[in-house]
Amino acid sequence: MSEQQNYPSQPSQPYRSAMTPADERLWAGAAHWGALVASGIALAFLGPFLVLLVKGDQSPFVRRQAVESLNFQLSVLIYGLVSLVLCLLLIGFLLLIVLGVAWLVLTIVGAVKASSGEDYRYPLTIRMVR
Repeated sequence: MSEQQNYPSQPSQPYRSAMTPADERLWAGAAHWGALVASGIALAFLGPFLVLLVKGDQSPFVRRQAVESLNFQLSVLIYGLVSLVLCLLLIGFLLLIVLGVAWLVLTIVGAVKASSGEDYRYPLTIRMVR
């Protein structure tokens, strides 16, 4: 006869503390500001990716902003690589300048809007991460 043992059931997800609205705005802004900081080592997608991993499951707002920033940073990386190839046709140099200015301005706008609690969607972004 086999004996059935009763083990205490474990919760399906570990306990997560609720984030305050101020914490949500801080982390959502960090997803965008982190891209600016990480661009210093040419890995702008790393900042939003880390915020998504660390705080993305604690707040839907933080997750949306981290995913939005990550998608934008990956899109800009793709656009930059295409522009580098187009440098052979000389149009890529102009595209790289326009892309760099647009990246800087849009990343700052996203950081400011997210830090104030607004949802921000980047234009011309390929939505790869959901």
